[in-house]
Amino acid sequence: MHLIEVTDKKTQQAFNDINAAMNRSNPCYIRPLDNEVNAVFDPAKNKTFKYGEARRWILENEHGEMVGRIAAFTNSKYINKGTDFPTGGIGFFDCINDQASANLLFDTAKAWLESKGMEAMDGPINFGDRDKGWGLMVSGFDKEPMYGMSFNPPYYESLFTGYGFENYYNQYYYSMRVDDPLPDRFPERHARFKNKPGYTARHVKLSELEKYAGDFATVYNAAWAQHGENKEITKEQVLKLFNTMKPIMDERVIWFAYYKDEPIAMFINIPDVNQYFKHFNGKFGLWQKLHLLWMKKRGVGKRLTGLAFGVVPKYQALGVDSFIIYETSLLIQFKGWYDEYEMGWAGDWNPKMLNIYKSLGASQSRQMVTFRYLFNRDMPFQRHPEMEYKT
Repeated sequence: MHLIEVTDKKTQQAFNDINAAMNRSNPCYIRPLDNEVNAVFDPAKNKTFKYGEARRWILENEHGEMVGRIAAFTNSKYINKGTDFPTGGIGFFDCINDQASANLLFDTAKAWLESKGMEAMDGPINFGDRDKGWGLMVSGFDKEPMYGMSFNPPYYESLFTGYGFENYYNQYYYSMRVDDPLPDRFPERHARFKNKPGYTARHVKLSELEKYAGDFATVYNAAWAQHGENKEITKEQVLKLFNTMKPIMDERVIWFAYYKDEPIAMFINIPDVNQYFKHFNGKFGLWQKLHLLWMKKRGVGKRLTGLAFGVVPKYQALGVDSFIIYETSLLIQFKGWYDEYEMGWAGDWNPKMLNIYKSLGASQSRQMVTFRYLFNRDMPFQRHPEMEYKT
């Protein structure tokens, strides 16, 4: 076995190709776009390099065949509540079904992270935000992955646990048919809330993205500051994201709720672009972009995915969540625009969000696991603490 650090275009391409090779036996696999994976490791494109470093390796066997890959990264902004020791990350892990090969990859990442002062490693995670490449899939292999979702062979779980990783937290996805009727309490709560003065809900207009970028930042920062990660986002950052997403955004499925014009909740959904990307085999040049726009115009993508949901704390427990969800359903149900709705993951440490998913009548569709490995094997392992809710 021979480890090679990714340092040039040739090894970069091999790093991307290994993922496709390890998943080729599953017809549900959709290859991530090569340029998006490359961007994660480009300091000019990934803002996380302001707070850390990243390294990549590929594993070659004695016959010169690529049989594995791994990335390791440090990030001073990566803070989990209840963790008082520096923790690095590993991700983009792929490997043949061989524990010795996996151990070599894990050992390599561990040694590098230790040299950077880390005392533990979480993985598989992303070098950046948690909406992409986060967690190891342990159930849901019989469905095509949504955009940004990790996808891997089932035996990867035994490679992680065989090395000594432990379950830090579970991540659950829920799905439902778009036209499935919502439970009776939704129209009932909606009717009661609709009569309260000052409350409104409306979907965005693509011509006014700057305004909604500010509304997003307001709700996001208020709703997520309580998580303890101090992960604030600016209006300018959101606007940049919105402009990037604009070609595939559907204004009919992006909603905000207001009290006297103050943004108090958001329900952000987008078409699952993996339904387009699955035709591109990891490429996204001019031809693929034109093909995407053609497919979007024809309504090829019938799967809707949840991107973000949040309610400003002082408006929680009032029924705002039912109000905004039901307002959305009144517009999009029974139109034939979308067939399936799969929501973004919620950790087992966030029971309130899981209860919202269940309250819709949705069923669990997949499970991911974020693992943790403590370098000091005598240190007691603790799972991710449950989220504290503040009002």
